[in-house]
Amino acid sequence: MSSDAPVDYDIFAHPSFDSNEYANAILARESYNPSAPKAKGGSSVVRAGGSLSSEAGKEDISLAIAKLNFAIDDVAKQLQNVVITHHEALLAQASTVTDLERSLGSVRHGLNQVETSLDRLKSKIQIPHATLAAHVVRLQRLQMATDVLRRTSRFVIIARRLELQMVEVDAEPTHANGTSEVLEGDKERAIAKAALSIAELVSLYSSPSETPPEPDSEPSSSTRVPLNQVRAVARYVPAVETARLKVTTEMETMVSNGLRDLDQSLLASSLQTAYNLGVLPKLVQNLMADLTGAVDDRIRAAFDVSRISRETEVKQTPASSVPSLMHKSRMRTEPSNVTAPQWTQALWSRLEQLVEDMSSCCVKVYTLEKVLQRKRDPATGVVFLDEGMKLLENKPSSTFWMSLSQAIEKHTRENARNSTFLQQTLSTSYPRFLRLFHDFFAKIAVHTDTVYTLSQQSPETVLILRSISQFETLYLSRSTVRLNEAVSAVVANKDATQIIRTLANELDKARFDPLLARSVARNVVGSLDNLITRLDAQVIKDRLATSLQGPGATIQQIGNAQVISTLYQTWLRLCRLQDEFHESVWVILEPSTRMIQAAYQRAAEPLLSAIRRETAAIIARLHRVDYGKPFEATVGGASSVYMDDLLSKLNLVRTEILPRFDIGELRNEWIISTTKHVLRHFVLHASIASPLGEGGKLQLTSDMAQLEFALNQFVSTGDGSGGKRGSGLKVEMAGDDFRALRGFRPLLFAEPADLSSPQHTVGLPPLIVLHHILVLSPVPMPHTTHGWTEAEYVRWVDTHSPSEAWDLIEACLMRWEKSPSAAALENVDKENADEYIALARVVLTHARDLASYSATLVNGRK
Repeated sequence: MSSDAPVDYDIFAHPSFDSNEYANAILARESYNPSAPKAKGGSSVVRAGGSLSSEAGKEDISLAIAKLNFAIDDVAKQLQNVVITHHEALLAQASTVTDLERSLGSVRHGLNQVETSLDRLKSKIQIPHATLAAHVVRLQRLQMATDVLRRTSRFVIIARRLELQMVEVDAEPTHANGTSEVLEGDKERAIAKAALSIAELVSLYSSPSETPPEPDSEPSSSTRVPLNQVRAVARYVPAVETARLKVTTEMETMVSNGLRDLDQSLLASSLQTAYNLGVLPKLVQNLMADLTGAVDDRIRAAFDVSRISRETEVKQTPASSVPSLMHKSRMRTEPSNVTAPQWTQALWSRLEQLVEDMSSCCVKVYTLEKVLQRKRDPATGVVFLDEGMKLLENKPSSTFWMSLSQAIEKHTRENARNSTFLQQTLSTSYPRFLRLFHDFFAKIAVHTDTVYTLSQQSPETVLILRSISQFETLYLSRSTVRLNEAVSAVVANKDATQIIRTLANELDKARFDPLLARSVARNVVGSLDNLITRLDAQVIKDRLATSLQGPGATIQQIGNAQVISTLYQTWLRLCRLQDEFHESVWVILEPSTRMIQAAYQRAAEPLLSAIRRETAAIIARLHRVDYGKPFEATVGGASSVYMDDLLSKLNLVRTEILPRFDIGELRNEWIISTTKHVLRHFVLHASIASPLGEGGKLQLTSDMAQLEFALNQFVSTGDGSGGKRGSGLKVEMAGDDFRALRGFRPLLFAEPADLSSPQHTVGLPPLIVLHHILVLSPVPMPHTTHGWTEAEYVRWVDTHSPSEAWDLIEACLMRWEKSPSAAALENVDKENADEYIALARVVLTHARDLASYSATLVNGRK
């Protein structure tokens, strides 16, 4: 074999190479593939296609051995080359391995020492621990035995004490009657002590699963040994159970008697007994269940129509030896016309008895809660209410009120759904039904903290009343129907009597209950709003509704007068209800009352404005009269044409318009308001009438006399009643306006020097005096200066304050003084003008001083 023949090492480097398989392949003259899957016998040999002779096989084997030897030599040379090439690194690694062996030797030595120490520690701990564990087990057993002996001793001592206590409990009072109460008190205390002893005995002999141990006991509940199997204890157990039953019975009797008689001391003793027995939470829960259950049964019976039917039929059916099959087979749920009164009487009798039963149960619940709240355990200081509420979600009183309201709502709703009689009776006579609950609240008020008055309602009372809200809803719906019918009648007949009578009756029926009264008041408000809407729609607003052409009132004015009268009468009688009902009711009614007032004022304002407008237009015609004529040219005593028209207009209003309104005092206000308007406008127009001569002054005086007489007649008989109802009104009630008319007559004939004297202008506004001064002087009037008409100037004065009018006149004076007209006057006229201007300034000064003084007084009072 050539030394440089290539050697294939891939076969030998394959991970699956097997030397035995390779040798077998050579011997079998087969090729070897290590990656080929093994045959069934586990060989990877691949068979050759033909057979070879043994010689050929031997040569092949020799050749394979030669190749292997050559490969071995080649690998050895390669290894030698690698070692030679890397001999320094290999020597360094060898040195490192030597050092590592020394370190590992020292670690191995340390580990051996640790194992030796661990063996010594095990020998020092394991044996004492096992001994200690055995002692602990022995100690626990001794403690358990000691606990059993201690509890047994305690049990025997308490059992003997219980025997003495039960003798005291069973002892009959043999003393005189005078000491019986003391003996009864001693018995209650003995029962409480016996209960405490029984509770302790039961805790001593019961197993942990039956009764938990005391929290300060030494052994845990899992290792506590029951005493049932101890003979010294077992012989006492029957007596303890008997005593337990006896004390429990006595406790229940005491609780029953205490609640029945409302004896708080007896109830406190019984609750102390229950606490000592450890059954206080269960007792309170059972008591509340019994009381609420009793109330529920009584409520169900009171509203049971079938029972009412049986009761009335038993009373009506005559005694007969032959029973009626029809009576047994049929039970009426609705009364007939004949039996309806008997059914109604039976229902109210049941409800009255129900109130008594509810009051009794409620007082018992509150008595129980008071005792629970005040009573504490003398030893532990635990409040019984906290202990008793362990099984309750709320306080007993809250639980009772909730159960009571639910029972009332449930049974009334169910029975009313099935019985039309019950629904109609309780809804129609709801005030009577509600009064029963008022009686209920009054009966329990002494014993509870519930309040139900006009100003304050406890949440409990409101909760109960909500349970019967279905009947209140039906009652209020019927009340609304009655109110709406009254509104329709008022709209049709224009008569407020029916609506006032109806709403007063509805409010009066609900007067006794604050919540019902407010609900009815809200219904009344809705009806009044409906009335306002419907009457407001009937108000006529066309031209004929405000026409004053005469000779009488128009149909539109008559219709509007009826609407206004109806609204006013409704408003007036509603205002009278303010003193009759509680403030909370009036608060609800007051907005509607103001709306009614605004409605009739809104309806009357166009007519009143027309009257003011017509009279003002007629008075403005005053300036068409020539008042500058001398005295000889006038015809004395005759009134002016405008005054005749004004008197005719006032007479039309007095006799045809105002009598259509049935509005009482409001009509007097209209009359006085109209009178003031006429007087104010007449005086203003008369004060600016220019030029003014002596004959004009006499004519104005005559007109003023005619006006005063007409207004006196207008005021005194303005309501068309012949003077009886209107005789209380006088023209003097116009106040400053009438005094201005009276003061204007002498002002016409006063000397110029007296115009600035307050004594000669009493009752006259400064503006009227200023107007008269300007009329007498050459200074033009303010309306002339500004290019206004007399009517426009009067309207301006009427809508502005007096100080603004004074400022306007002063501006006119200053403007005239600077004008060329003033400079063109001759000396005499100039002096005359300056004199009047000085008078005007004096009047202005006095007026402003007086206004400033009055404002100071007003501010000082504030």
